[in-house]
Amino acid sequence: MVSGRLPRLRPGDRVRAAGIVRTVVGWSGTLVLLTDEAGLTEGVRLVHLLSEADFAVLGQRSVAAPMSAATLDRLPDNVAEQALWWERQVLEVIHGLAPNAAAGAVARPGFDPAVTTVTSREKTKAAELRAAGHAVTWATVKRQRQRYESGGVAALVDHRLLRQPSRFGRIDERVVEAVRAAVAEATDDSTRTRGYVLWRARQILDERHHGVVAMPSQATSYRLLEKLTVGLHTTGSARTRRSVAAASPAPFSRPRVFAPGELMEMDSTPLDVLVLLDDGTPGRVELTGVIDVGTKTVPAAVLRPTTKSVDASILLARTLTPEPMRPGWTQALAMSRSVLPHRRLAGIDERLEHAAARPVIVPETIVVDQGSVFLSRNFRSSCAFLGINFQPTHPGSPAEKPHVEKLMSAVGTLFAQFVSGYAGSNTERRGRDLEAKALWSMLELQELLDEWIVACWQNRPHDGLRDPATPGRMFTPNEKYAALVESTGYLPVPLSGEDYIALLPTCWKAINAYGIKHRRRTYDAEQLNPLRRQPSGNKTHKNLWQVHHDPYDVSRIWVRDPGTGGWITAFWTHLRRDGLPFGELAWDHVRAKLPDATEAEIAEAVQALLRRANQGPEPTPSASKRDRRVRARTHSTAQPAWPRPEPPAPPEAETSPTRTGAPDGDDASAEVVPLGVFDPYLEATKRW
Repeated sequence: MVSGRLPRLRPGDRVRAAGIVRTVVGWSGTLVLLTDEAGLTEGVRLVHLLSEADFAVLGQRSVAAPMSAATLDRLPDNVAEQALWWERQVLEVIHGLAPNAAAGAVARPGFDPAVTTVTSREKTKAAELRAAGHAVTWATVKRQRQRYESGGVAALVDHRLLRQPSRFGRIDERVVEAVRAAVAEATDDSTRTRGYVLWRARQILDERHHGVVAMPSQATSYRLLEKLTVGLHTTGSARTRRSVAAASPAPFSRPRVFAPGELMEMDSTPLDVLVLLDDGTPGRVELTGVIDVGTKTVPAAVLRPTTKSVDASILLARTLTPEPMRPGWTQALAMSRSVLPHRRLAGIDERLEHAAARPVIVPETIVVDQGSVFLSRNFRSSCAFLGINFQPTHPGSPAEKPHVEKLMSAVGTLFAQFVSGYAGSNTERRGRDLEAKALWSMLELQELLDEWIVACWQNRPHDGLRDPATPGRMFTPNEKYAALVESTGYLPVPLSGEDYIALLPTCWKAINAYGIKHRRRTYDAEQLNPLRRQPSGNKTHKNLWQVHHDPYDVSRIWVRDPGTGGWITAFWTHLRRDGLPFGELAWDHVRAKLPDATEAEIAEAVQALLRRANQGPEPTPSASKRDRRVRARTHSTAQPAWPRPEPPAPPEAETSPTRTGAPDGDDASAEVVPLGVFDPYLEATKRW
């Protein structure tokens, strides 16, 4: 193809360069021979000639840009081939040689520019084409040659074929705008049919133009609506429709995270599983979880009937505490048998000695949505106390925290649907008589969720964890954490018991002679003796005492000591009598060296967990409301997984320690009954 944005130079052409007009008299390689009006000839390199700002070929029309390959590609094959065929014919007329002629070839008779004119060559070409069966005249060849010289191959195409058809045909633009407005109104509304959307568009059209513009036919209106609602789910899922509308029109960007905890995301959503609540009735619970963007680790996730600000604060604190190994868990889930740098971390934090394979991560920045739970003063204060940068998203922008949104979806597909009592993601997917099935209590389901995070999520290859050098391999969250620890030198700072207690919810109580009454449970300790029946001096809270409590552990509460500013631990007075489902776990033996957990062991642990979750809890002989309440209470007193300051020994008897002014006044010593040796593995096989 011989055409371009710059015109061709021929001997005899007059050119202007550097303000001087000269005539082209010949060529020598890339050297152009120019002569001025005085007859002086000068050789100028072509590149220098074309680089002059005022360069122009005088007395010649500008040539249009050549047609791009993309333009030819979008044309019908027969049209593009016809244009290229005409180009080959025209080039032979202009230059005497076909574009595919071999090197050193000479012009055919009748096409040599040295001995023939352009007109004679045009007539020769027309006669040749007619002899080949083409209905072509000399005028046609001349017209095609002139078009090609002025516009390149694009001029050889019928321009009617290059026009872009209107997306909506001949429909009035005002009708299109009215339908667009009706579609926009449907974004946050309930899902309706296409007929309603068009009815609403007709109303909008009448309001704007007072009946001057009419709607097209029904078939045309439906075709228009289909074009305007592609990918918007206007008549589909309302949740998907709102999600698509809230997506950012700009390209998504990936935050650059180089260390664990540098950026974390937190969110809360209902869990699609029915559980037995504290009163024995089935109900739904909410899942609140946090994920580390750099490693895709889930440091903590909790279940609550209704998420409150204190639950978010406690979840934040649990990210800084290790997950202990529990009775019944396979040893393949221990941190000592995982890819995590257990030996080095255990030397810094003693709590990791018997921890499960879930990293402890200290957040630097945490991203949350506009929920009232996360915008509360309690959660903001917790972030400020821990030195965490609090970063809320814009309203209605779930795309700003995509990792935790994906986590919530993954919990539903990888865990919730395997649990007995799975209710489906919506009413259309819900089964029958779910309440009649064996349902887990909330605390039992919490234990299953914790085990699933350690066994499945932390050891599952993640598509977002790939090495740029080996993109074909996916890493697990634990593997990514170990790699980032090696490259960044990150080590978590343990959260002390004092710090954890400071994050717990606060209430104000009176210290009576028998102790402290909290949620119908009585707590007492010997250190409370000087404070019984005494005012705290805090007139703002009616002389009551500051008490912190853990909603996930009912075994004890903490009272602010006015003398030292520390905490007094008060135990539940009936703690020993009611018994514990797993006992107070005290791992007082040191495990011998164990080989690393194999993939087969971890896979078997995950399958056993899902089978157990799917079967549901074993039926109990008694189903009274009181018995269910007692079982739920005893389950909730399991040993929590966080550090605490050394408390005094809890009372061994049913009543609180001897004190002055006790209600019963009985100071006689009771017979001490020794307890047997507690076996956690045997205890794990029992059902309470």
